[in-house]
Amino acid sequence: MSMSAAWYLRRLSRMGPREVGGRVGDAVRRRRWRSEPPDCPSVTGARFTAVLPAGAFAAIPPDAAKRLVAEADRLMYGHAEYFGVVRDDLTDPDWWCDPKTGRRAPGGYAFDVPYRNEDAVGDIKQIWEPSRHQYLTQLAAAYAITGDERYAERVAEHLRSWWAANPPLRGVHWISGIELGIRLLSWVWIRRLLDGWPGAAGLFEGNPVALNQIWHHQRWLAAFPSRGSSANNHVIAEAAGQFAAACAFGWFPSSARWRAGALRSLERHLRGNTFPSGLNRELATEYHGLVLELGLAAVAEADAADVPVPATIRLVLLRMTDALAAVVDNRLRPPRQGDADDGHGLVVDGTGTDRWASLLATGDAVFGRLDWWPAVTGTDVRTPLLAALIRPYANKGTAPAVTRPAGRPGHFADAGMTILRGPAPRGQGEIWCRCDGGPHGFLSIAAHAHADALSVEVRHDGVDVLADPGTFCYHGQPEWRQYFRSTLGHNTLQLDGSDQSVSGGPFLWTRQARSRVLVADTSDAFDASAGGTARWCAEHDGYQPSVHRRRVELTAASQELRIVDEVRGQHGPRRAVRLAFHLGPAIAADLADNRAVLTWTRDGEDRSAVLDLPGQLSWRAHRGETDPPLGWYSPGFGRKEPATTLVGTGFADGTAPLGDFTTVLRFRGPGDE
Repeated sequence: MSMSAAWYLRRLSRMGPREVGGRVGDAVRRRRWRSEPPDCPSVTGARFTAVLPAGAFAAIPPDAAKRLVAEADRLMYGHAEYFGVVRDDLTDPDWWCDPKTGRRAPGGYAFDVPYRNEDAVGDIKQIWEPSRHQYLTQLAAAYAITGDERYAERVAEHLRSWWAANPPLRGVHWISGIELGIRLLSWVWIRRLLDGWPGAAGLFEGNPVALNQIWHHQRWLAAFPSRGSSANNHVIAEAAGQFAAACAFGWFPSSARWRAGALRSLERHLRGNTFPSGLNRELATEYHGLVLELGLAAVAEADAADVPVPATIRLVLLRMTDALAAVVDNRLRPPRQGDADDGHGLVVDGTGTDRWASLLATGDAVFGRLDWWPAVTGTDVRTPLLAALIRPYANKGTAPAVTRPAGRPGHFADAGMTILRGPAPRGQGEIWCRCDGGPHGFLSIAAHAHADALSVEVRHDGVDVLADPGTFCYHGQPEWRQYFRSTLGHNTLQLDGSDQSVSGGPFLWTRQARSRVLVADTSDAFDASAGGTARWCAEHDGYQPSVHRRRVELTAASQELRIVDEVRGQHGPRRAVRLAFHLGPAIAADLADNRAVLTWTRDGEDRSAVLDLPGQLSWRAHRGETDPPLGWYSPGFGRKEPATTLVGTGFADGTAPLGDFTTVLRFRGPGDE
């Protein structure tokens, strides 16, 4: 997708003077580097000392090691899957080819490559992802666990191939700082995991090509940090990768300066990207996971190199971990909120490892779990490796005094996220409901936000019943990008066919709805004997001069969720109303008039619910429609599957309040009618 002149003007309007000045300086530097590229200084006597302590690999659970080795064997045969595209060419990859479109990115000076234009480049995510070299960290970890040198030799072969095909500042892999930062972090761990291999030193510190690549990556990151309105998760990845490399590969005259600058940036932006409650300010759960992984990896490098880090860094990571433990459902699934591109900070595990269980396990090892944390039963490779490097939080003499939550939080006022919980019928786990009354997004462009104000997400024993449909894509398919982040694409109300917030591009919002939570009472939803009811109410101003208000109540005794929508304020003479409820892909729906019977299977057991919809609207089920898109669920980036969406349409007289639209979801136990 090419960016028009109008887009550049809209983008410019979201920047402040300081950011504009910084970007002008970047442009001047890019021009200078084109004609006078910087040269890597000579390095002699470099040694890698950031090794894992003895016994680290012995702590890896056997089943986690088995999954990793199975993944490594698939990679050795060239098999991998990126964003729904299955590949079998990773024995000898073409680093610039997009297998989805068959296009190959053009060469030349990196900053001349039109990476947003899929017609010229292909799907940039497909090209970039393998070059994060996280599959090579998996192969290196398999070598470290098994001692089988085939894995190490394949890693060396692919690194040498990549370095030869991607000289500094040439081609598509030198455009985006997040790619360089994550790649550096991968190289640090590859070198660490290959430490027992006789060829490791010759591949890295004894290899002038590797030294040149490592130096140029760090020089690039020091010169072109993400700025101002773009200082979201990207700047965390840039700083974490830069810091990790400057600690572990501190062989250059500039290493100390780079390390200090990256640490300052990491501390500043970890705080800036995180609410005091611990939730990520982008309000996109996948990026909460990415930032937490990057932060933990950076602290591991600091402790391995005995580099002091500000206590605030550990405090932010502690709060992020507690927040994650608070919001997951009983199957350890976090909310599906905002953008998600399956990005990871450090990958050393095989397929089937639960990302969120892994993060909570690491949090337990580093910070200590609280009594209310959910139990983590899964295993992983990454936790024992990180725990072998990171000093436990309680042992840090510089750790600030902090009061951690005595009970499981249900409402995060700064983030506007509320989790209502209640018991599912007949002991079938829990009813989990996320209510969204928070800010539209982070920074002036809110790049990873969706127009989802007041949306709800409901699960029964971890199964999506009223689902957040996800993300699916970023570039190249504008109609799908628009749908998956639209108001109609979420469980909320739309007026006059408009989104609550106005999009100015695939990562740009020019007008953002403002929400506020009026009631958030999550204290007694599980107290069925007392007839406990959890309540939430919020409103947003995205349909000015009208205000959309929504109330949600979850009653423990009846396992009933009640949603009431109303539109307040001044209206036109006639307003079109659309109310959408997106069902999860496992849910079958039998719709008759304004009642839908929902059925699904969990762990071999049939389960069901009844959804009574507002009678003022005319209801229709949509599934897998493409013109325009409606009725889809994206389980991961690049993947989508048909799912049922129930949409109620109607008109309302604007001379008076539009009245209440009441939706009731009743869960039924076995044998209930």
